[in-house]
Amino acid sequence: MAVNATGTFLCTREFAPEMAGRGWGRIVNVASAVGLEGAKYVAHYSAAKHAVLGFTRSVALELAGTGVTVNAVCPGYVDTPMTERTLANVEARADLPRDEALAAVLASAGQDRLVSPEEVASAVMDLCAGGSELTGQAILLKFGGGVRAR
Repeated sequence: MAVNATGTFLCTREFAPEMAGRGWGRIVNVASAVGLEGAKYVAHYSAAKHAVLGFTRSVALELAGTGVTVNAVCPGYVDTPMTERTLANVEARADLPRDEALAAVLASAGQDRLVSPEEVASAVMDLCAGGSELTGQAILLKFGGGVRAR
């Protein structure tokens, strides 16, 4: 909660007023697919990411008309060390080889493959583009499940 929810709040509190004062800004929070859908074994993480999404939507409403947009990207499983720890846990708990653990994790999330960090960065950059007026949205990044605003 301290990093995911409180950290998001503190950064926004610090920068949003100046963005609004300038009449332009882009705030993109990193949430998670589990913030939208929930998942087994990660209730604590899901709760923190739900908080990020509620905060994102509320701040978007508060900053409407100021030129500042506020959105969130919500990746599913991303090819990162965090996912590697998840896979190691599944391997150990279910006594599965890595490829089967990966297949099980992806199937549980409705994904065909891991999302790359570059794909997450690209989604963030798209939301930061000067012409984008999209605000208050959660952009789901789950390949196999699609990419869509919610």
